[in-house]
Amino acid sequence: MMVSRFCSVFSQLLQLFPRQEFQKAVQKHGSDRGARDFKSWDHFVAMLFCQLGAAHSLREICGGLSACQGKLVQLGSERPNKSTLGYANQHREWRLFQTVFYLLLNQCQQLPLTKKFRFKNKLLSLDATLIELSLKAFPWAHYRQNKGAVKLHFTLDHEGYLPAGLIVTTGKRSELTMARLQKWEPGTILVFDRGYVEFGWFWKLTCAGVLFVTRVKKHARYHVLEERPVPARSGVQADQIIQYTFHRTVKKYPDPLRRIVFRTPEGEVFEYLTNNFDLAASTIAAIYKDRWQIESFFKILKQNLRIKTFVGTSFNAVMIQIWTALIALLVLKYLQMTARFNWSMSNLAALLRMNLFVYRDLWSWLHRPFEPPSSPPVTQLQIDFTP
Repeated sequence: MMVSRFCSVFSQLLQLFPRQEFQKAVQKHGSDRGARDFKSWDHFVAMLFCQLGAAHSLREICGGLSACQGKLVQLGSERPNKSTLGYANQHREWRLFQTVFYLLLNQCQQLPLTKKFRFKNKLLSLDATLIELSLKAFPWAHYRQNKGAVKLHFTLDHEGYLPAGLIVTTGKRSELTMARLQKWEPGTILVFDRGYVEFGWFWKLTCAGVLFVTRVKKHARYHVLEERPVPARSGVQADQIIQYTFHRTVKKYPDPLRRIVFRTPEGEVFEYLTNNFDLAASTIAAIYKDRWQIESFFKILKQNLRIKTFVGTSFNAVMIQIWTALIALLVLKYLQMTARFNWSMSNLAALLRMNLFVYRDLWSWLHRPFEPPSSPPVTQLQIDFTP
């Protein structure tokens, strides 16, 4: 990628978002309709700066961009004021930011992605995280009697550990309810915790050719149809074909399932339930263990980006900030995957924040962050004080 020598790091990051594609998204959603000076691109730049620059309020966003006003010319952006940015967050179509997220996700998926398992099946984890809100400030996000919350329902693709999908709801909507609305290709393996256990849904997945791995609920009632051989020193304590015996469960899921008992090196014992009868029992255990990557994803999102406090209180403003946080996370993932330096996400986020408006080649810094940038020799001016 050819980058001007006198171009800020932030300006180079924005080159990940081709303006032509961005404008197509703007036209699709009509998000510039009625806008005079503060266009969708200006809005996007401001909210991405909120995430990457760790701005906590509209004042900090506008102040931070005002301090770098001369450099905004490179970004093709205008400096916003507080009221204009607040109005845009409240009224501009939030689905524009959702579309931009999927455009960048497509770019990330073109990179060489790491894949931990040898099987060809698509492996996805399902989970949700709750963000508590003040019910007084966010009355639309009613969760409990005196609390408000939004819930982010994620799908994580284990190939590259990229967020493959997101549904945002109020805190009341259950994970299972949202999972039922989604469809997956036959052969896909879904991994989820016991909060998703519902045998009527399991039957629909099985009939659609979708595989799943989860945990066995406590006090489950079943009888063993077959004991499979267990490899020595594998950690697998039991590999069984079982049939649930509780009449309501049998009515919802009439076929046998597979139960695997696995002991970790630390001595913890887990019971797994799956409709996959082909993969090795140890592989099933490893699949469920890898589900914890989605917990790591939540931790990175909440610790490094502005996702727990919001600069606007309307539903539209919250949605814009959430989707921009995910865009910023994809930017960090893209940089991490392309860098030759072994970055952790937290270090990359912190150091990138310090260098946003530095005039330096992004990719040289990304590969060699602690080497000084090359610069032309400086000619020193010598003054002759001889009378």
